Amino acid sequence: MRFASFLASHAAIMGTKDAVVCGNERLSFHELDARTTQLAQALRDEAGIQVGDRVAVYLPNGIEFVCALIATIKAGALAVPVNLPLSVPEIAHILSDCTPKAAFICEATQAAFAKAMEGGHAPLRIGTDGASGTDLRMHDLVAPGRERAALDIPYDADDCMVSYTSGTTGRAKGVILTQSNYMFVNGYLNGWYWRLSAADRHLCTTPLAHRTGMARLMSMILHGSTLVVMARFDAKEATRLVREEGITVFGMVPTVGRMMLAEVEAAPRDFASVRVMLVTGEAFPLDVKQRLHQALPDARFYSFYAMTEAGALAWLDSSEQFTHPTSVGRVWPGVEIKLVGEDGKQVATGEVGEVWVRSGRPGLYSTMRGYFNRPQETAEAIRDGWVVTGDMGRFDDQGYMYLVDRKKDMVLSGGYNIYCKEVELAIQSFPGVNDAAVIGVPDPVFGEAVAAYVELAPGIGQDAEAIIAHCREQIASYKKPKYVFFVPSMPRNSTGKVLKNALREQFRAGEAQA
Repeated sequence: MRFASFLASHAAIMGTKDAVVCGNERLSFHELDARTTQLAQALRDEAGIQVGDRVAVYLPNGIEFVCALIATIKAGALAVPVNLPLSVPEIAHILSDCTPKAAFICEATQAAFAKAMEGGHAPLRIGTDGASGTDLRMHDLVAPGRERAALDIPYDADDCMVSYTSGTTGRAKGVILTQSNYMFVNGYLNGWYWRLSAADRHLCTTPLAHRTGMARLMSMILHGSTLVVMARFDAKEATRLVREEGITVFGMVPTVGRMMLAEVEAAPRDFASVRVMLVTGEAFPLDVKQRLHQALPDARFYSFYAMTEAGALAWLDSSEQFTHPTSVGRVWPGVEIKLVGEDGKQVATGEVGEVWVRSGRPGLYSTMRGYFNRPQETAEAIRDGWVVTGDMGRFDDQGYMYLVDRKKDMVLSGGYNIYCKEVELAIQSFPGVNDAAVIGVPDPVFGEAVAAYVELAPGIGQDAEAIIAHCREQIASYKKPKYVFFVPSMPRNSTGKVLKNALREQFRAGEAQA
């Protein structure tokens, strides 16, 4: 099965229904299917895209992003969504790693893209809106009246996306995801258990290039529901869209939940159409969830635990949100989870172990097919079909799972995973820095924020703002430290490893004295 067959069916059955809405633009299912098919054919005819090639999509939220991504997959290529907040060095790494044959860019992204290409891989540039100096223009490729040959895609060409996620080494790795992955998770699991249908209208409040935004897009493709995309999140604008577009499914990361709370409590009638609220199962603040539920008692709340490499892991039904508020839920059907101890053996119920996930052959159901062009990392991450997540958890005797720690050194801020090693490497590249250690600290808006402890070389002046500005150039802005603390030396154990628990205690002590 392919996305193309779903869209063709929607176009035939409900062709005039809204498929995508963004600002003043609307595309029906008939228009979306026709435009993406024509663009896919143009990618083959004029851009030379072949099955298995990669195509970068470096566009902001909007109808062009949706069309570019779907057309790439229809052409048999792998879409590579590039998050707009990424820095030039990060974009350059992605381009050199996946070597895309073409890239969709726009006026807002063309300058950063040009810098990222300097001295490295240079894909064919396909421009939208006011982008200049491109090789092809998206508008021309979908102009009416252009005859194109029908596409013939091999039946086993299932790979559809390379989604880049940072790692503990500080270098982003591309996760190969398949159309089957999305059909199982977003089509079957989410559809059945959240009761999604073509009658639903989903609001996308996050970047489409992010996993949560991509899930909303997949609901449109697989269920025939309408996708309403925000160009950028604003709580008041989100309220207007819910009211005027009749939004029925509202997905939110913790940051969006906090920002929406005042709007929901002030005018719950504006959210009367919402029947499903999707809230991330990990780190979503209980008090925010409770207040949203009190304001919208008729909406069903669902939370979930998922990750790019392992797909869907566990979920809490609406009835369990407040009976098991600290749990990430019970294991999804079709998914296996075991908790593994340091000795490599499965731990007993109630004991803590590392979360391993399996769901049939990698790439067929929930779990990734592997890392792009990284056989060693793939072998380390997937063992006998089990994806090793790096999260630490425990099960209770009712089968509810609780996350207790992250084996990976990671900060979860505003719905984004920020790997400490990546930030540490950026800080360590600043002149005069001897060492740096990064931890996650509580934040009232984003859940967690990045705090950096920096050890300087003798004679170097302390300049926190300069270090933060340097990080902004090296990594995405959302990864930069919110706090920079200078220390004469790092607390270390006998082997020289930095004791991050001691740094966390130091931060808490400083907060208590403030």
